[in-house]
Amino acid sequence: MVYKTKKLAVLGSTGSIGQQTLDIVRKFRDEFEVVGLACGQNTVIFQQQVREFSPRLVHSDAIIPLPDHIRQAPMEEIAAHPDIDTVVVATTGKAGLKPVISALKAGKTVAIANKEILVMAGELLVTLSAQHNAPILPIDSEHCAIWQCLQGEDTPISRILLTASGGPFIDWPPHRLAKVTASDALKHPTWKMGRKVTIDSATLFNKGLEVIEARWLFNIPYEKIEILIHRQSIVHSMVEFQDGSVKAQLSFPDMHLPIQYALFYPKRVSNDNISKMDFSKSHTLTFEPVVYGDYPCLKLALESGRKGGTYPAVLCAADEVAVDLFLKNSIRFAEIATIIEKTLSIHKPIINPALDEIVLSDKWARNTALKAARKEF
Repeated sequence: MVYKTKKLAVLGSTGSIGQQTLDIVRKFRDEFEVVGLACGQNTVIFQQQVREFSPRLVHSDAIIPLPDHIRQAPMEEIAAHPDIDTVVVATTGKAGLKPVISALKAGKTVAIANKEILVMAGELLVTLSAQHNAPILPIDSEHCAIWQCLQGEDTPISRILLTASGGPFIDWPPHRLAKVTASDALKHPTWKMGRKVTIDSATLFNKGLEVIEARWLFNIPYEKIEILIHRQSIVHSMVEFQDGSVKAQLSFPDMHLPIQYALFYPKRVSNDNISKMDFSKSHTLTFEPVVYGDYPCLKLALESGRKGGTYPAVLCAADEVAVDLFLKNSIRFAEIATIIEKTLSIHKPIINPALDEIVLSDKWARNTALKAARKEF
C-alpha cells in the first residue's frame, strides 16, 4: 500500500487557528505537507512559517521577499491548486469567501473555522459542496462537537444544544458594562482565541453566528437549535435525538483537538500535547438559560439569520467594522450593538442573493456602519 501524505493549504496561517493548525503539522510531520500558506499583514510570523514549512505557494497582503522556489499567488489559486487535498480556512471576515468557493468548485476538502463566510453565503457554499463532492468539515469547537455526536447516527435530530461560556462579562452589572475597555473584553475566561473572535464572544455575537452556521452545516431549522450558558467550556455542544437520548462531546477548551479531528478525519490519533480529562478528580458542569435581553448582538444575529437573504452578510460586515473600531478605542462596548442595529435597520435586502450581490451588500454595510459610528444618521 502506497502511503499518501495529505497536502494542505492554510489560509490565515498567522492567526490563532492558523498557528494551531501548524502546531498539528509539526507534531505529525510525516502525515502532512504544507503546499500553500496565506496571511494578511503579520509578515514577521509569516516569514518564519515560510522558512519552516517551505510552501510552494504563498499569499500575503504585504510585500515580502521570497526564495526563488516559492511563488506568490492569489488565495483563490492556492485554494484550487491541483496538488492540494485540504484547505484550512482560518481567516476572519469575508476574506475567505472567494477562496472557499474556488476550493469547493475544485472538489477540495474544506476545513473551516471562519464563521462569517458560512453565515454570509451558507446556502451557496453547501450547494457547491454537494455539487462538487467537496466536504465542508467544521473546525469551530461547537460544530466539530455536533459533527462528532452525529457519527454513526441515522435518526432525526430533535435539538442541537450549542454551549456558550457567557464571556467575561456574564456577571457584570449594567453600569460596569458602560466602562468596558478592549483590554477587559479580551480577557476570555476559558478560551485563547484571536482578538476579533474574543470580542464577539464577549457580546455573544459569535453564538448567533454559530446558530446560523449550524443551520447550514447540519441542515436543521432554527427552531431546533438552542443556546445554553456553560461556563466551564468542557461540553462543547450536545445533540438530542427523537428518543430523548442526548449525546455530548467533552474535552478541555483547546482548539488543537477540533483542528486535529478535521485534519485526520475519519481517524482519531493520539497527541500527548492535548490535555485529557481526568474524571477521577471532581468536576462541576453547569448549564444556564441565556438571558437574551443582556446580549443585544446575539438577538440581532439570530434575527438576521431567520430573515435570511443578504441580512446575514450585512450583519457580519457591520460587526466587523464595529469590533475593529472598539479595539481601536474609537467607540464604546455598547456601541457595537448600536452600529449593527442601525446598519441592519436601513438595509434593503435581496432574498436569494448571488455571490456578487452578497459581496456588494458586504461593501454597502461596511460603509454604512462607518457612517453609523460617526452618527451621520
